[in-house]
Amino acid sequence: MFRSLCRPAVSTLLLAPMLLLALVTGCSKPAEKAPGGKEGSGGSSSAAGGAAVKGEKPVIGVSLLTRTHPFYQDLEAGLTAAAAEKGYELLVQAGEFDVAKQKDQLENFIVRRVTAIVVCPCDSRSIGTSVAAANAAGIPVFTADIAVLAEGPKVACHVASDNIAGGRLAAKALSDALGGKGEVAIIDHPEVESVIQRVKGFEEELAQHLGMKLVAKLSGRGVKDGAFRTAEDILQAHPNLDGIFGINDDSALGALAAVEKAGRSGRVQIVGFDAVPEARSAIDDGKIYADVIQQPTLIGRQTIEGIADYLAGKPVPPAVLIPCDLYRKSSARK
Repeated sequence: MFRSLCRPAVSTLLLAPMLLLALVTGCSKPAEKAPGGKEGSGGSSSAAGGAAVKGEKPVIGVSLLTRTHPFYQDLEAGLTAAAAEKGYELLVQAGEFDVAKQKDQLENFIVRRVTAIVVCPCDSRSIGTSVAAANAAGIPVFTADIAVLAEGPKVACHVASDNIAGGRLAAKALSDALGGKGEVAIIDHPEVESVIQRVKGFEEELAQHLGMKLVAKLSGRGVKDGAFRTAEDILQAHPNLDGIFGINDDSALGALAAVEKAGRSGRVQIVGFDAVPEARSAIDDGKIYADVIQQPTLIGRQTIEGIADYLAGKPVPPAVLIPCDLYRKSSARK
């Protein structure tokens, strides 16, 4: 009995080192590849950002300002078409003017380790912390239409309309409508970088028209109902008001409703920005004087082109500005 028990025990002792060696060998793995295909320990990735293993389809996380506005619908169409041509997958969401919601969307993109992020900030400064988090994760961030104004975070490329030039066009149009003299107001939305640029261009150009005087600049939050209430306040405070610049078409259309309610149609000229179908119709009917035209589909396409160049290791400019034009009643006949 003793001998029969001892033999297995000796065998076990002899096998133990072999089993231990097998376990150690089995648990050892090659170094994991960091996102972008490079070996590493999970630090910042290369130009491929959050791309998964080589060969997988790049995934682009997109957070728009809104999906309800025709401008952003056209911008999304440009993104979608160009992404399909490149073989990219898009994850499109929208903050709907809520920066907290947009921050959650960017956090989810980071957790998912998307290849790149495109954001149209709801708030150009507050979104900075989310962009910084993407930077820390090695995911490149691109902005479309609206830039980031926070100091520190890095954006690979910003693609937008030349909003300063667009603001100048709006001021020239309003001056033309008023014969070069009159009191004007701006319905603003200063939380958004593109609007800041439009207003800057407008004010700079307006200063060149000595007969024009800016008497009010109040926020309408970029939405019709807010612009309507703001325009009502301006009209009451300035009975001699001659013109209004709406920083987008919702602002211009909200102002139009307030002007009509006040019985001052034809006496207060309005210039908008975006030239969406509803605004163009109002211009064709003589209710709004003019509108600055943007090219949102091209902005979307150029953003994807920038991402493609970045992922290919090609140089990408810090900003790409798309020219604006002006839509007047005469434009409908062209």
